[in-house]
Amino acid sequence: MLLAHRILQSCLGWVQRVARRAGPAGTGMAVAMLVALGLGIAAPDYDRMLNLAQQQYGAPAVQTVSAWRKLIEESAALTEPDKLNRVNTFFNRRVLYKTDQDVYKVEDHWSTPLEFIGHGAGDCEDFSIAKYITLRILGVPNERLRLIYVRYQSGNTAPIAHMVLGYYAQPLDEPAILDNMVSSVRPASMRPDLSPVYSFNSDGLWVGGATTSSADPTARLSRWRDVLERMRQDGLTF
Repeated sequence: MLLAHRILQSCLGWVQRVARRAGPAGTGMAVAMLVALGLGIAAPDYDRMLNLAQQQYGAPAVQTVSAWRKLIEESAALTEPDKLNRVNTFFNRRVLYKTDQDVYKVEDHWSTPLEFIGHGAGDCEDFSIAKYITLRILGVPNERLRLIYVRYQSGNTAPIAHMVLGYYAQPLDEPAILDNMVSSVRPASMRPDLSPVYSFNSDGLWVGGATTSSADPTARLSRWRDVLERMRQDGLTF
């Protein structure tokens, strides 16, 4: 306990030094990194991500990675509902919806945040993954976030597969839904067009309306396992 206290005091002192030297922007960055460390999440390697963005995608991607970093720094001290709104708005406004066939010439591809930002486009899984990772960096606990596969049905049209991000303030609460097709964060009860099939995060996999996890998501979902590995190569470690 004494060692943990000393580590925390050292980190707090570092935050104060950054704040004095860099002003409000530096304070935001320091708080974001301290939150990440406190939750066992490695802070993003922004330098690596910026270099990869430049090498692989060019100047527009570098600008978006920089804007994403600024979002994280400026949102670190916000309440969780405000973080949800900021992150949802950032990606919905900055990145275009395109199918995997349009972007990658394949039927299904789950993008890392860097790939998503780099191409400036992606589908529903890519939006949901980027929002999930960003909120985790911002300190939202993993147990409050789930990527949810749903059936989306509008009017009399046939239902289609879709993915959204759900936020659960408490484990049994109605989730708030972050969706690339809707500009605002809304409670699930206001989304009768969505029918959940299964949900997952980095720790669990839930089928239908189950309240307990039924499997290890990285063992059951090969695309999830693959995208987490590619994130590590991009400079994001969870």
